[in-house]
Amino acid sequence: MPATFVYKVRDRGGRLLEGSLEADSTGLVATKLREMGYFPITIEQKAGAGLSTELHLPGLGRRVKQRDVAVFARQFATMINAGLTMLRSLSILAEQTANPALAKAVDIVRSDVETGTSLSQALGRHPKVFNRLFVSMVRAGEAGGVLDSVLQQLATTLEKQSELRSKIRSAMAYPVAVAFLVSAIVTAMLIFVVPMFKSMYKQVGGKLPVPTQALINVSNLFTNFFPVLVVLGVVVVVGGRRFVARPAGRLQWDRLKLHVPIFGRLVHKTAIARFARTLAVLLKSGVPILESLEITADTVGNAVVSAAVKDVQSAVKTGETVARPLASHAVFPPMVTQMMSVGEETGALDAMLDKIADFYDQEVASLVDALTSLIEPLLIVVMGGVVGGMVVCLYLPMFNIIKLVK
Repeated sequence: MPATFVYKVRDRGGRLLEGSLEADSTGLVATKLREMGYFPITIEQKAGAGLSTELHLPGLGRRVKQRDVAVFARQFATMINAGLTMLRSLSILAEQTANPALAKAVDIVRSDVETGTSLSQALGRHPKVFNRLFVSMVRAGEAGGVLDSVLQQLATTLEKQSELRSKIRSAMAYPVAVAFLVSAIVTAMLIFVVPMFKSMYKQVGGKLPVPTQALINVSNLFTNFFPVLVVLGVVVVVGGRRFVARPAGRLQWDRLKLHVPIFGRLVHKTAIARFARTLAVLLKSGVPILESLEITADTVGNAVVSAAVKDVQSAVKTGETVARPLASHAVFPPMVTQMMSVGEETGALDAMLDKIADFYDQEVASLVDALTSLIEPLLIVVMGGVVGGMVVCLYLPMFNIIKLVK
């Protein structure tokens, strides 16, 4: 059944024209437009008409890593720079990409481009694989005729973001593992070990020390209401996830993370580094400042920073500079706003943002190294204190065993 397609084309005089046609596929629309003497720019199926031409791959975003996309961007840039056509490059990448989900997405992109769809539009149909930053930069590269250069910048940016994320995960992995281990040991002791001592002390009789009695009371709570506690824990986790999924909840959660002792500094520096790196690469690629700020707000990864960037975008619309409204938000250190102000005055804002991003990348790396060396002995002390404290509480009546025996 024919569907309605809306299109944008340029005529032989270079003028931009828009219109709509009915056809069975985008390929037939592109062919008809070329026969009419037009050069297709975008062809989209009209919303609500027929079947959607957009293909959604369920779960794809969970299976395509950022590092895989970075490798794809760098290989794509190298092939285009070497003189290969876009279709040929995409065909090769679809065959040699190791990630099956990414390879399938690239092959679909190639098919869309072959039927007359622009590369940025084809990539935009897979938002879980190619995010808005990626699509916007590709669109700017297409418009400026510097697609290979933009893809190289994209690859570098994605690689640095992936490296930064890996450092943070490595710093967080050990504390999470130790916390899980301590929780498992404490739960096992409360359910299986403490009741044994409780039974023994009950036979001996006498009044137990306060710490021992408190530990036995907690053990009774765990053994009698363990299923209820498990269900309550699940409810809290699910409720917390739903709360954080809402914009207001996300803002409060991200604000809380910025104020967490020790780790709050790491979250803060990471957010500033990502903000500066994203905005810098967008400006260098030729994306307009308002669109760059909007994309940065959507991809910065922290709701507090995102809200500040959106406020800056509103101020820039009224003719304000970027640095001045940014200085009114405490989440941005004075050094960042001052350097950006200098960058705006000298016309080198993108270069100054790159320097800010490099500085905070180094700060994050140094902080991760410091945390790694500090957390290991600290967690050992915590684990020993918790488990050792429970053991002392259990054996405390032994020191007064003569008084307990009747």
